[in-house]
Amino acid sequence: MLPVQYHKAAHIGKERAAKAQMKLFDYTGFAMLTYTIKQGKAGFEPVGEEELAGKMTRGSEAMLFICDGEGYAKAQSRPLPIEQGEEIFKKMLADMPEFTGEIKTVT
Repeated sequence: MLPVQYHKAAHIGKERAAKAQMKLFDYTGFAMLTYTIKQGKAGFEPVGEEELAGKMTRGSEAMLFICDGEGYAKAQSRPLPIEQGEEIFKKMLADMPEFTGEIKTVT
């Protein structure tokens, strides 16, 4: 029974993450699919439906994300110069709420 549940969670999560990937691509010109499933209390769950803008900075670069309500990154940009990342992030915030917690992403 678990593989069917996993398969269903992965299918739903992939649809949600692909939608987020296309949306982020519209902002940045590049977007990578990240999480499609997450570990829930009852096993595997798809990433959430929410689309929240997230940002991480390291040195002189920023990476932008579209996360679910728990901070699971469904899509991420390539590293961008800080100034460019900030400009794009402002546009994202005009269209969606900001995620302010810790972003869970593929490293």
